Amino acid sequence: MQMTMRWFGAKYDSVTLEQIRQVPGVTGVITTLYNMLPGVVWEAEAILSLKKEVEAAGLSVAGIESVNIHDAIKTGGPDRDKYIENYRTTLERLGKADIHLVCYNFMPVFDWTRTDLAKKRDDGSTTMAYDQKIIDTIDPEAMTNSIGAQSKGYTLAGWEPERLAKLKELFDMYKNIDGEKLFANLHYFIKAIMPVCDTYNINMAIHPDDPAWPVFGLPRIVTDKEKLLRLIGLSDNERHGVTLCTGSLGTNPQNDIPGIIRALKGRIHFAHVRNLRHNGPGDFEESAHLSGDGSLNIYAIMKALYDIGFDGPIRPDHGRAIWGEKAMPGYGLYDRALGAAYLNGLWEAIIQGGQE
Repeated sequence: MQMTMRWFGAKYDSVTLEQIRQVPGVTGVITTLYNMLPGVVWEAEAILSLKKEVEAAGLSVAGIESVNIHDAIKTGGPDRDKYIENYRTTLERLGKADIHLVCYNFMPVFDWTRTDLAKKRDDGSTTMAYDQKIIDTIDPEAMTNSIGAQSKGYTLAGWEPERLAKLKELFDMYKNIDGEKLFANLHYFIKAIMPVCDTYNINMAIHPDDPAWPVFGLPRIVTDKEKLLRLIGLSDNERHGVTLCTGSLGTNPQNDIPGIIRALKGRIHFAHVRNLRHNGPGDFEESAHLSGDGSLNIYAIMKALYDIGFDGPIRPDHGRAIWGEKAMPGYGLYDRALGAAYLNGLWEAIIQGGQE
């Protein structure tokens, strides 16, 4: 596997490439053109400029997260073929730039949902958290305003102001979209892009829904083992695969993540590994990566990835805010660097143990 960290670009990220390069074992970044709205074709020059910037710092572009999908594609709107063609063009340009992994999601309106971006923990750190009881008492606009107020001035991935300024319009677009229609629209999209993925050797890795249940009545179709296997069944093409995100799947304590990993052998192209702590039904907070700090067995997760021969990029995903660092919620340097070191240590121990 290749250990990486997510990087949003010099204009948007408080963490620099030079700092990431100093994290032991980290050799690449998962990045994006963060200013590109869904549906826009990425310019080849911009892709190459980003790649050159990363490589000049001694790192590689291990993948793109994300090339966001326009809502017309998700809803099956009249313009979806136009936006799919734009997406195909962007994939072609990424492939020509020697970038061969794209993480994406098919979540309606919100890419992820939290009720608190800086919950105080017992150790003095702060972290992102979710409480369904709070969601049940507010409306989407109130949550959007709350997230904006807690963002520390950063533009958060999946919460771009340009999109969310049209929140009512977005909800209207999805009012007749249930899980089956959303799934059918995903199938249409997958069939349309696979030929380009084959031509340019691009692995498409869909991200699970976060949290793993409907929010504000919006459908969720990538939430558990059954749905993931159904999803993979949409295409025999192995380039159609999954981003195995332990944080998203772990929001549902019934999900057996090591079992899901083994069931998806050959289709996991990318992994986000982090921990979280369940405080009650629908109530969780993101924890340190260490197994003992949360509810997930991170060793068992890494062992399952090793057992299936996973060799793609992995990243420590979200971190707590620690040691007074000022950064985008979930994406400071310090706790993610600790997470990368911990995951690398587990991986090394698993390899060494297998050689005894």
